Amino acid sequence: MRKTPMAAIAAFAFAAASASAANVKVTPLGTHDGEFCAQDRALVFEDPNGTRILYDPGRSVAGAEDPRLGKIDVVLVTHMHGDHAGNIHIKDVNQGECGKPDTPVSSMPKSLAVEVALAKKSKIVTGSEMQAFFAAKLKANGGNAADSMLARYGGSVTVGGVKIATVTAMHSNGLDPDYIGGPVADAMKANGFAGYVGEATGYVLKFSNGLVVYLSGDTGITKDQETVVRGYYNAKLAVMNIGDGFTTGPAEAAYVINDLVKPNEVILSHANEPGTQGGKVRAGTKTEAFMKAVKIPSHVPLSGKTMEFDENGKCTAGC
Repeated sequence: MRKTPMAAIAAFAFAAASASAANVKVTPLGTHDGEFCAQDRALVFEDPNGTRILYDPGRSVAGAEDPRLGKIDVVLVTHMHGDHAGNIHIKDVNQGECGKPDTPVSSMPKSLAVEVALAKKSKIVTGSEMQAFFAAKLKANGGNAADSMLARYGGSVTVGGVKIATVTAMHSNGLDPDYIGGPVADAMKANGFAGYVGEATGYVLKFSNGLVVYLSGDTGITKDQETVVRGYYNAKLAVMNIGDGFTTGPAEAAYVINDLVKPNEVILSHANEPGTQGGKVRAGTKTEAFMKAVKIPSHVPLSGKTMEFDENGKCTAGC
């Protein structure tokens, strides 16, 4: 039997390692290990150059000292609702049920996004008037106001070699008065009034390996998903909200992916349900409905399980 030369084996191993090194890594940080749960929003994107971006920390990150975070260079916040900016959050992973995790820790009035940025010395990138809000919060808590960076619609910023642009997201974005506190907040709450911090946003990220990713945020169907996200940015991978009621539902989200954005692959987000049990998709769920309706490979973000994507948005590992 002919043996494969050690040099050939080494060359193959080196080529495989080099290919993996050029991929973007995506790690979901959910409330329960190995599951896709009701409050799961947070994803960490790691560029091949090591830059790490936390997308919508929400309620599933166990505070700024969550060991799963590691180094964080940028925090992205799509809008100020508590399940995205982080008003309350878990204390430990796997507490409570996947459909109703225990979230006993308050991050008000700072927000979990600010707490992470302060602890990790990261930038916070947002669109609209959210930038001024986060700048004030950082300054008030001993941070640097300049670490809150603005990228308005049509513009972009580049941090750590990753280009970040904001795109339209049709969704409300009222500021909970508890972020303000005191008698002003009391008066606002008594009148059912939320603060103004501009429009909600989605994002398009371009990584150093050339991969372009669309992060929908909470949104409905928009023409910009075709003309801007696909027509201009040519996104190859999408992270799409499917939860219904508050965002696109499974059928609407599938239309966005199949007919408007047309990426090569898609990661599910914001299902507002326990989408999996034992790491398997639960029958009769919105998660299952979306996966059946979409025409491209779709990936359930199981907490703690890292996926890798090449420059064309194709999953090469962990999916």
